[in-house]
Amino acid sequence: MRLPILFSLLLVFLAIVSCKNSESQEIFISGEEQISYNFHIRPILSDKCFACHGPDANKREAGLRLDIAEDAYAALQESPGQHAIVPNKPEESQVFLRISTEDPGERMPPPESNLILSNSEIEIIKKWISQGAAYEPHWAFVNPTKATLPPIKNKEWVENEIDHFVLNRLDKMGLQPNPIADRPTLLKRLSLDITGLPPTVQMMQSFEKEKGENSYEELLDFLLSQETYGEKMAALWMDISRYSDSYGYQDDNIRTQWPYRDWVIHAFNKNLPYDEFITWQLAGDMLPNANKEQILATAFNRNHKYTEEGGVIDEEYRVEYILDKTNTYSKGIIGMTMECAQCHDHKYDPISQKEYFELYAFFNNTPEKGYEGDVMQSKPAKTPILWIEKEDTESILKFINHKDSSRLMVSVMEELDSIRPTYILDRGLYDAPTARVNPGTPISFSKFDDNLPKNRLGLAKWTVSKDNPLTARVFVNLVWQEIFGQGIVKSTGDFGMQGDLPSHPELLDWLAVDFMENDWDIKYLLKKIMSSATYKQSSIVKPKSLEMDPENTYLARYPRLRLTAENIRDLVLASSGLLVKEIGGASVKPYQPKGLWEASTSGRGELKTYVQDSDEKLYRRGLYTFIKLTSPPPMPIIFDASNRDQCEVNRGRTNTPLQALVMLNDPLVLEASATLAMDLLQKYDNADQAITDAFERIICRKPKKNELEVLEAYYQEEKERFAKNKQAASEMVNVSNFPISEKELRTDSAALMQVITTLFNLEEAITKI
Repeated sequence: MRLPILFSLLLVFLAIVSCKNSESQEIFISGEEQISYNFHIRPILSDKCFACHGPDANKREAGLRLDIAEDAYAALQESPGQHAIVPNKPEESQVFLRISTEDPGERMPPPESNLILSNSEIEIIKKWISQGAAYEPHWAFVNPTKATLPPIKNKEWVENEIDHFVLNRLDKMGLQPNPIADRPTLLKRLSLDITGLPPTVQMMQSFEKEKGENSYEELLDFLLSQETYGEKMAALWMDISRYSDSYGYQDDNIRTQWPYRDWVIHAFNKNLPYDEFITWQLAGDMLPNANKEQILATAFNRNHKYTEEGGVIDEEYRVEYILDKTNTYSKGIIGMTMECAQCHDHKYDPISQKEYFELYAFFNNTPEKGYEGDVMQSKPAKTPILWIEKEDTESILKFINHKDSSRLMVSVMEELDSIRPTYILDRGLYDAPTARVNPGTPISFSKFDDNLPKNRLGLAKWTVSKDNPLTARVFVNLVWQEIFGQGIVKSTGDFGMQGDLPSHPELLDWLAVDFMENDWDIKYLLKKIMSSATYKQSSIVKPKSLEMDPENTYLARYPRLRLTAENIRDLVLASSGLLVKEIGGASVKPYQPKGLWEASTSGRGELKTYVQDSDEKLYRRGLYTFIKLTSPPPMPIIFDASNRDQCEVNRGRTNTPLQALVMLNDPLVLEASATLAMDLLQKYDNADQAITDAFERIICRKPKKNELEVLEAYYQEEKERFAKNKQAASEMVNVSNFPISEKELRTDSAALMQVITTLFNLEEAITKI
């Protein structure tokens, strides 16, 4: 008689985990090293919980569970007297017998599954059983500790503790790290990582001259002190907080949550410790004597969509809003995908449906409504509302960029005077309440201290407790991803059993503990990472490292990373001199193809038609681009920006023809090219100097001789072409809001514009190397 198919799948999960993680595989098969199974189960059917759609979706599957030690050791229901696993005795364990038998009728996985285990994988499982089949909690649910720095061979390469862990891994693989990148590359990398902007020509000249030991550290401190640092970090947090300028759903009317964005910029710039940054956003309104800044921070919870469609059921949408808050918290802050447990006990992670709704209960006690009226009754914020007066922006809320005296309205959090009961919802349905639950957190993560209040403030304190194994790890990993393009845990928003194992587990834990020991100081964390030799490496690809580590998981080089959508826009604006450096304020509507909003509108509300901004508003940083949920701005979406429909913790980096077409034809790129061309030709007597200056501004290094020769030749070709066809030159240059007259028209301006557009289209222009 065959064991249930789940038995087969779980065996395969076990094998896949052991062979996919090279760090674990090495431990498993070396000497007499003790093996323990840490509950890390990798799915092979789907990224979604298939059980959501079955008739018994709200019930935990019966049968054999190899991820639960007690079940695995117990007698098999179908075969009394037999056990799936008998510790120390593989020859009596059905797990080993079924994966090693030659009988196709008994073998697991079954032949028809087209899945097989290698001999080495079978030996791993045999060895684990022989050693006692010890189970351990999942790695992410164990408190991080600071490991002793591992031994390394090349001590001269090391700059700080991070390098010990990276180099130790490379030593084991027989790989050598890259040497330090040249100074122009390091300057561009630092500037883009910290401020999101390219370095100025003056910064390049200064950094090239000051080659002392402290010049790099001084540059780091200088960049971290700039207000543009807060804007760079805020762009990341806008994805996590699912910030938008409209309500979503069909009518998708305008809202005014942008003062929250101003607060996030301000919080990063004043280096608010991360534990406070999180506490204020989760429960700033519940702090003793909470001020308007702390209350404003709670807009984090209210950035989700709201319906303004007539005929909807109020409670259905109110529940939807609380679910969104719960899921955003779990994915964005503690790095767990808990949505499955809305409908049933989680199939992979140790989260019951009861625990999901206990977490939900923390957010279920606000007076907000699911439906406040249709779009004809719309207002720029939903209750509860924070009113921001003119006097506020002159005192405690000085960081809000609001030039007139009108009152600002922002949706924030507030608690009811009495407790709203929370129930487990059968299959997650708003109208199917079952057992009542109280606020609580999943016991597998860490214990909720009995002394903490059972409200959002208590949840916030539990979240940033040093006994919580997730929060610091998740944020450190998020910052690592921002810098290196991939987290130490690749699945940034999923530290659970379906997520990826950390490439450098000891490093992740060391950084998490170090971060907490240094008062959750975000600038300290960034400086630690950016001071490492790992960060300073060149991005040159060596054949051996490419062969052994094609995804650069183990960092034998610095990765080549295309800039984010916002930073591509910022680079074009900054290098051309068009950038308006104003910090904060309401969102703006830059160039956009006609008809996009009109094609997706319901025909109601203020956002039926796209009305492009003018003058300085056209040249704000990408962070401030207006986000309409039903029709997100096309340029950012083409370059893989989040559509802000839900919490997102990482973005893809695709390469598509549309991206090349944007860089060739986007009005902003053409206008920036024309503006810079005319400015440079007024500054310099000859084109050679102008081309060199443009190259340094955009590529952030001096051009090589052959590069300059190619660009100069192209300039001459274009100049000759436009001399024969002044109409073409006029059409080429007059893309600006400030068209030039026939008298001012020069063929050299049009030719240089073409050269500059070419520079913007170089891979190196929009790539961090």
